[in-house]
Amino acid sequence: MAKDTLFSYKKTLNIEGRVLSLEQPMVMGILNATPDSFFEGSRFSEENAVLKQVEKMLEEGAHFIDVGGYSTRPGAEHIPLEEEIKRTAKKIKKIKTTFPEAIISADTFRSKVALSAIENGASIINDVSGGMLDKDMMPTVARAKVPYILMHMRGTPQTMNQLTQYNNLVTEVVKELAINVKKAISHGINDIIIDPGFGFSKTADQNYELLKNLDYFKVLKLPLLIGLSRKSMIWRKLDCLPEEALNGTTVLNTVALLNGANILRVHDVKQAIEAIQLVNYLKD
Repeated sequence: MAKDTLFSYKKTLNIEGRVLSLEQPMVMGILNATPDSFFEGSRFSEENAVLKQVEKMLEEGAHFIDVGGYSTRPGAEHIPLEEEIKRTAKKIKKIKTTFPEAIISADTFRSKVALSAIENGASIINDVSGGMLDKDMMPTVARAKVPYILMHMRGTPQTMNQLTQYNNLVTEVVKELAINVKKAISHGINDIIIDPGFGFSKTADQNYELLKNLDYFKVLKLPLLIGLSRKSMIWRKLDCLPEEALNGTTVLNTVALLNGANILRVHDVKQAIEAIQLVNYLKD
């Protein structure tokens, strides 16, 4: 299969002084330090359980571990800033101490949580709001000189389900991402990864339209992170539970890889790594 030479991408990240290439797709393992994330199998609160799960994901080939302390499922309860820091800071520090080579991402839209995470060992910030919910987020990330995952969302996790009206879904999502990318660059953020935000201010059918049209995001010339793992766009369509949505997740991750995904954010690392390996055979 011929390589796409129409676009000049930024396909490296500077992490802790190391240059990481994204020429080959990578996997981000999800670790939720929350009691209410939509998939029960991703919730880890006790220290030993956290470390055991991180060890498992790293052994299976995860390149990043994404730690979150605020559930962003639709309609999730809003929690105080202090509670989010309490859920994440010590866990991030313990993970980094136990697995010094692990690259830890902090899943938060709050700048103070991001700063706490970085101080405790995180080296990527994953912001579901793309900087829209905290004016200090982008300056904080820029000062810390860490990569920034900039996701598309409208509103908040509590209101996003009411904000799914688009005249042209793909065009508007790309444009809204582009505005925030420009803002991030103006603040001095050098390493940006974009995320179309599956399930965030999009209906199930809109999610599938985005997935079919990932090629359009190439115009932004930035690495593309895709988070589809066990989401309702899968289990509602298949009439099953999130616990039964692994096969559907693998199918859609494969589609995402074929359409240009650089990073898969998943609950199940082994299956995502295998999808990447098999898709690579198709591309050789």
